[in-house]
Amino acid sequence: MPSLPKSATFSRPAPASRRAGGFPASVRMVATDLDGTLLRSDGRVSARTVAAVDDLGAAGVLVVFVTARPPRWVHEVADQLPRSHPVAICSNGAIVYDVSESRVLHEHPIPPAVCTEVVARLRDALPSVSFAVEVGLRYAQEPQYLSQWPVPPGAAVLEVDALVREPVTKLIARHDEPATAHWELVERARRVLAGLVEVTSSGPTAPIEISASGVGKAFALEILAAEHGIDPQEVLAFGDMPNDIAMLGWAGYSIAPANAHPDVLELVDEVTASNDADGVALVLERARPAV
Repeated sequence: MPSLPKSATFSRPAPASRRAGGFPASVRMVATDLDGTLLRSDGRVSARTVAAVDDLGAAGVLVVFVTARPPRWVHEVADQLPRSHPVAICSNGAIVYDVSESRVLHEHPIPPAVCTEVVARLRDALPSVSFAVEVGLRYAQEPQYLSQWPVPPGAAVLEVDALVREPVTKLIARHDEPATAHWELVERARRVLAGLVEVTSSGPTAPIEISASGVGKAFALEILAAEHGIDPQEVLAFGDMPNDIAMLGWAGYSIAPANAHPDVLELVDEVTASNDADGVALVLERARPAV
């Protein structure tokens, strides 16, 4: 899969205050976004980053991918880290996934009745919209939906009413308006769906992504950390876009690569080198003595 495009137009509130204690004395979890953060622009993990991640994993640190990608698109990243067995928070927090066992640990789907209401509201607000869904590990779409990436083999092609008859992990909506109108349409979708679901997008050519109300990267990360008895102060979090802001604010220490969105650069505890210059690895190498 090509690297997911990144948005420069999300608007999320920054945390009310930032920690003043500096780099954590103990690191037990590393939570990192993938595209634009852990991955280089070519979608690869650098050799230096592989070594840094493997070193922390060997020391008992829980490494967590935190991404908008569905589970099927995290294996190609995990395969580049053969000595690590990362956990992945996928679909913007809707799924917690054990990569090594290809197993869903937690899922937070949108109920069918809510999905039906979302579809109806978006049809009214965005007449050109078409839909696809992630349902657990399965993907399906409407006949007219034009996917940005190759459709998985065996994917069901059905009208949307059939797609939302069961709980939906992530509802995906695509419009046929020009890319220049995309962010206006995303904001329109947010307005008409306010209080019902969470609405995001990854870029002007990407679809609108819809998750259950309250579900996001920070939401899933907090659950996972609690299960492992890990305090937020023991977590390093890396991200580059405003849809990472809640996660960055929750973690004990937040880091952004130099290529991150300005809103992210303003609020993180540290700015490291870019994703193409081993920015994540530079910090992880410093974290080893704190394990």
